[in-house]
Amino acid sequence: QLQLVESGGGLMQPGGSLRLSCAASGFTLDYYAIGWFRQAPGKEREGVSCLSRRGGSTKYADSVKGRFTISRDNAKNTVYLQMNSLKPEDTAVYYCAADAGKLPSVCVLPKSEYDYWGQGTQVTVSS
Repeated sequence: QLQLVESGGGLMQPGGSLRLSCAASGFTLDYYAIGWFRQAPGKEREGVSCLSRRGGSTKYADSVKGRFTISRDNAKNTVYLQMNSLKPEDTAVYYCAADAGKLPSVCVLPKSEYDYWGQGTQVTVSS
């Protein structure tokens, strides 16, 4: 059974950092492009960052460029999202997702491209 499990969310003050983890079971993450998405209350789920199948390419939403970094640890079958300089507008439920259909050097942010999803982890940025 293919499963993605996010962890690492929580409450953080503005300017702080969090690292989210996306652990896979039942499949090897390195064979998939991985995306991080977030959904704030009353808003659409939006793409935050993605990492291509072989880890050579990344994309970031303009709102997080320079603050968030996506990375992969193949030995742990886990993808991370390091979030620095957090802002209140980063508050959302964060989801990771896996996309099986892309070339090794390609990842995309539209959520419709992703096949498997985790259950999400809440990130709240507030003083």
